[in-house]
Amino acid sequence: MEGIELFLVATNSIGFICVCSGILRFLKWVWGMWLRPAKNLKQYGSWAIISGSTDGIGKAMGFELASEGLNLVLVGRNPLKLEGTRKEIRDRHDVEVKLVVIDMQKVEGEEIAKRVEEAIDGLDVGLLVNSAGLAYPYARFFHEVDSELMDGIIKVNLEGPTWITKAVLPTMINKKKGAILNIGSGSTVVLPSYPLVTLYAATKAYLAMFSRCISLEYKQQGIDVQCQVPLFVSTKMSKMKTSVFVPTAEKYSKTCRRWIGYEKVVQPYYLHSVQGFFIRSIPDAFVDSYLLRYFLYWRRRGQSKYSNINPLPSPNSFSQHPHSTTN
Repeated sequence: MEGIELFLVATNSIGFICVCSGILRFLKWVWGMWLRPAKNLKQYGSWAIISGSTDGIGKAMGFELASEGLNLVLVGRNPLKLEGTRKEIRDRHDVEVKLVVIDMQKVEGEEIAKRVEEAIDGLDVGLLVNSAGLAYPYARFFHEVDSELMDGIIKVNLEGPTWITKAVLPTMINKKKGAILNIGSGSTVVLPSYPLVTLYAATKAYLAMFSRCISLEYKQQGIDVQCQVPLFVSTKMSKMKTSVFVPTAEKYSKTCRRWIGYEKVVQPYYLHSVQGFFIRSIPDAFVDSYLLRYFLYWRRRGQSKYSNINPLPSPNSFSQHPHSTTN
């Protein structure tokens, strides 16, 4: 009988601990989503630099940060779109806006860093938002990815944020304060795989690990590093219509702003977080099977669309702008 009693005590204790752990995680989620006060971003510095700032999340973040009185350094490849974005921001907010024209698909990493260093020289830069992203025009097998698209995705999604971060860090280290926000993708932390969009997901997975690592390296220097991993957001890149689970870039940026400076890897939009919870509760084999069928369907759709335009996708059939497919 003693053995049975010990077994019952042990199982009850384990069950109690599991229930308490679940309750604590839920309370922490509620606290972070709605109750925890957002940080005063101006305490990091009076300037913020944003890559991929002429569309999607990057542009929305520009307006959000400007509304709080932060001056902006906008990085993008299209000078006309950059100038248009600056005018829009200046018309609505009394802040300074500097422009840096860089085509990250064509410029080497050291040159990216050099141009950013020159642009921020003498500025009190407190926040960096790496939001530029490049995705497939449609799903395809890895061997079908042409070399120009492959090179562009690696340069924009991986090399670009790496070199911009390297350029900005010394300023933050000297001040002993700063914040870095990398816009990653829910495909890398919520889903067990992302077939037929492999290179995009792989480069975004790099951003999550990159953020975790440098967060530990520079936390003692007063620098907060975070990677946000949203699911679908309605942008030109995702081509998704707005819905309950697909917020506009503006709505996402307001949610996103509340989390800056806290956890290393987060899903700021609460419905994305709920989606992620239920997806992770499904066995990986079922999710993998569904995703493969889903992207095979979109591959067929994409092939049909682009074959009616060109025999092969042209270099101009994809674009560099923020964000975000399953970001």
